Amino acid sequence: MPNIKSAKKRVLVSSAQNTRNKAKRSELKTLMKKATADNADNAAIMAAIVKIDRAATKGLIHKNKAARIKSRLTRKLSA
Repeated sequence: MPNIKSAKKRVLVSSAQNTRNKAKRSELKTLMKKATADNADNAAIMAAIVKIDRAATKGLIHKNKAARIKSRLTRKLSA
């Protein structure tokens, strides 16, 4: 455990961010599973695409990964 006050604060802040990011990643994975399911409707796919864009903007996932996932979902949507 750190002794310096600012280091203690960083530990608290980073653990809070870690918890928040973990929850958002889990939510994102759930939406992607629903969108890639065989019986997925267009609304589920579009909702997943919007969430993926938001996650890439916030830095939760890499922008190239977001583009790859969106491309796959869009192909599924148009098929």
